[in-house]
Amino acid sequence: MKSIISWNVNGIRAAEKKGFLEWLAAESPDVLCLQETKAHKGQVSPELGDPVLPDGRKWKSWWSSAKKAGYSGTAIYSKEEPLDVRNMGIPEFDDEGRVTMAEYPGAVVISAYFPNSQEAGARLGYKLDFCSAMKETCDSLVSKGKNVILCGDYNIAHKPIDLANPKTNEKNPGYLPEERAWMDEFIGAGWVDTFRRFCAEGGHYSWWSYRFKAREKNIGWRIDYACVNPGFAPAVGESVILKDVYGSDHCPVKITCDLP
Repeated sequence: MKSIISWNVNGIRAAEKKGFLEWLAAESPDVLCLQETKAHKGQVSPELGDPVLPDGRKWKSWWSSAKKAGYSGTAIYSKEEPLDVRNMGIPEFDDEGRVTMAEYPGAVVISAYFPNSQEAGARLGYKLDFCSAMKETCDSLVSKGKNVILCGDYNIAHKPIDLANPKTNEKNPGYLPEERAWMDEFIGAGWVDTFRRFCAEGGHYSWWSYRFKAREKNIGWRIDYACVNPGFAPAVGESVILKDVYGSDHCPVKITCDLP
């Protein structure tokens, strides 16, 4: 079984100061998808750019960074060399470093940082355009006979069960009707929310506000996902939220799966 972890680190350089490399060495995933790196690879330490594995080998990393300094950005760390690494191929999204995708013999792993729709839906149109393009990208890969693991910060709480206070957040970004409707469409088309495949209970979140001791009180949102095409779902043996890992306002999410 291979382990794939996704984590919005809210600034990779800040995370480094909070024990990121120590966590990485201890957890040692086969593939690590990062979001909101807020840096180019050339701006980080060599230790962070290509970390050393416990056995002395090095992880390799690929970064898609935003043109705007200190903003957005995604990356993938991998123990094994992928067949191919690319971004989305759509300038309006690639300019913000929204996607890094790595193709392996058994699946294409995507690290995606979905846009925040912002207050009063200021970027809702951009967000929904990204969502549509992402579904089209994933569907196209599957149509070519490839499996897809779409990891990342979707910036959407899909159902009332996915946030602590659904009623008071109905007009807030991340829980807008249009965003949830896209998730309905995505899941309705057969894409599998792997966490919900194993856990139907509420109270499990991946993001908490830094204010009001929200994490301490577990007043959070589940907005980080690992979704897969239906044909690959039986290969997923575990999907969990690593709620005890700190270093960001998000925590990592992890799946284990059969990959060559």
